[in-house]
Amino acid sequence: MKVRVCKTSDIPANSMKSFDVEGEPVMVANVDGEFYSIADTCSHAMAYLSEGELLDDCRVQCPDHGAVFDLRTGEALALPAVAPVETYKVTIESDDIYIESRAD
Repeated sequence: MKVRVCKTSDIPANSMKSFDVEGEPVMVANVDGEFYSIADTCSHAMAYLSEGELLDDCRVQCPDHGAVFDLRTGEALALPAVAPVETYKVTIESDDIYIESRAD
């Protein structure tokens, strides 16, 4: 299912923001004008990735224990996380950002 989360202007370049999508925390990041979306909960411990640091090369670092995730694939790139986080397909229509589960 495709869900509208916000306008592109709501997420400035090189920043990220959390949204509640059907009861689940989802993060959308704007990396140099490209939008990516992943689950906003670290797979290692209960921490919101959107409160962490956006790193170069489409990566985000968890604010609690420093785990790093690839925004494109959800892959855990640094310990202590070993499990990936869910990714969401992002589409832009006019100025609106929509996401949908990869499983959809």
